[in-house]
Amino acid sequence: MDPEKIGKFIKDLRKGNNMTQAEFAQKYNVTYQAVSNWEKGKNIPDISLLKEISKDYSVSIDDLLDGEKNSTIKKNNRITIIGISLLAIVIVIATIVIIINNKNSYEFKTLSTTCSKFTISGTVAYDKNKTSIFINKINYCGGNDENQYKKIECSLFEKKDDSYIKISSYVHDKNPITLEAFLKEVEFSIDDYARSCKKISDDNLFLRINATDKKDNTITHDIPLTLNKPCSD
Repeated sequence: MDPEKIGKFIKDLRKGNNMTQAEFAQKYNVTYQAVSNWEKGKNIPDISLLKEISKDYSVSIDDLLDGEKNSTIKKNNRITIIGISLLAIVIVIATIVIIINNKNSYEFKTLSTTCSKFTISGTVAYDKNKTSIFINKINYCGGNDENQYKKIECSLFEKKDDSYIKISSYVHDKNPITLEAFLKEVEFSIDDYARSCKKISDDNLFLRINATDKKDNTITHDIPLTLNKPCSD
């Protein structure tokens, strides 16, 4: 991951939209010096700002971290990644990034699953003060499921002792939809999940998908989540 390349990409986005550094800074509630430092490659925005920039300028988080546009955004502003190999995603996300900033020093780790029926693309960003989670790509590889479901819910849970805490959820119940089409809509962005990344190190997170068909039969998929390497904080 190249901060200078990321900075140039952000600069091109700003200039392409005819904005000054001061206007760009005001839009994201930072100082113009912070924007200047981003564009010079001295540091990069934290994960919450990357999320905002990606939505505002129709680029994905992976595009921003790559420093070049490799994907398109659907009309409903949900991200569909095109043409990025799994290996490239792993390399980009797994690379440790130290942001030289007076306030933040973030590191990024890959969030994936050991479930054979699903693959996911996720990122955990953390510093000494907080840990954020971003999941933007979930694929079903458990067979050809062409069923039309009247309702599907995907929830991110935390296992704590013998209880389950729902962190976030996405529901589709407007019209019949296949599981594959539903998963293209789903993304999770939890900006301040925990103060310590070690809270995730015990493999205590999982996704649960409940898909209800037209006959009110519900199929449940549990997808355990794990980090590629334990957090160092």
